Amino acid sequence: MAAAKKTKTARGRKQDRASVAGGQKYEVGYESKKTGRSASAVNKAVKKVGNSRKRIEKRLAR
Repeated sequence: MAAAKKTKTARGRKQDRASVAGGQKYEVGYESKKTGRSASAVNKAVKKVGNSRKRIEKRLAR
């Protein structure tokens, strides 16, 4: 049986970028700088809508 070719995929990286880790200070800081809102507003949005970056940005754009 031949060994399967191992290729690097971007799946893990893409999945990681699709979410915001509320406990990670640098991710909250990045999102607050990007949206122009405070870090506490980003944390509240994470708690309210989950860690999906799209939903957080939509919530903060209101």
